[in-house]
Order: sequence, then structure tokens, then C-alpha cells
Amino acid sequence: MMQQKRSYSQSLADLKSRGIRLTPQRQVILQFLKETDEHPTAEQVYQKIGEQFPGISLATVYNTLNMLKELGVIREMSYGDMSSRYDGNDTEHAHLVCQSCNHVIDIMCPPQEMLATPDIAQHNFKIHSYRLEYYGACPACQSAQSFKSDAS
Repeated sequence: MMQQKRSYSQSLADLKSRGIRLTPQRQVILQFLKETDEHPTAEQVYQKIGEQFPGISLATVYNTLNMLKELGVIREMSYGDMSSRYDGNDTEHAHLVCQSCNHVIDIMCPPQEMLATPDIAQHNFKIHSYRLEYYGACPACQSAQSFKSDAS
């Protein structure tokens, strides 16, 4: 069973207890990420938050995302030349990543002990965290691909 991610109010209380200054803009960004199952880019967060705070800058969004990531409240998912995506789910979990539309879905992850191979112990490597992703095609992209091949 996947551990329950911390809610917006739980995360807000945690940050306040640590003495973190939470401006209205920071609160709205945190709330957006905690209440969505999507994995938005910084630009997508900026567009969404801009609806509520028309004067917010992209730099403020990036700085807030970086601060929340450093505090362990959200996760950054980097994909090489693709934009980073941000995940409000702060639990250990895996992702399904569609290679066609880039949609990302959270799924339960096997415990770290099940993923550890003998090679890890052999190299005396201490694991702090890990990221597990499966790449393929989401149902919508499969249907579109099937439709394209039927039309040929």
C-alpha cells in the first residue's frame, strides 16, 4: 500500500513549525502542487498561479519550487533535455511516463529492499533515495497509435 502523501494543510503546518516564511504566493504554489495529481513544469505552475497572482514573476515560481524541493515538501523530476517536472507527492513512489505525450502517473513502488541488487552491497554504496520509472505509452497514445496504423 502506498504511503499517504502529506496534504497541503499538513505540509503548511510542517513548514510553519520550522519557521519558514510563507508568503501568499508560496502558499498558493504549495497548495497547487499538493492538490494535483499532475506533474507540472515550472512554466505550467507559473501559468496556473498567474491566474490568481497576475503580478507573480517566473523567477518567484522557480525560487519557490527550489525552496520547497530543498525543504523536502515536493520533488523535482529531471528528464535530461525535457523541462523538470514537480511532484507534490512526497512519499516513495514510482512513475509511469508516456514517451509520446510525456504524461506522468504515480504508482506504488516496491520496497527498496526488493530493488537492491547484490552489486550495490559489493560496491559499498549507501542509498539515500531512488527513483523508479517505467516508460511506455499511455492508453490515449496507444489508441492514437492504433488509429494511425489502422488508417495506413
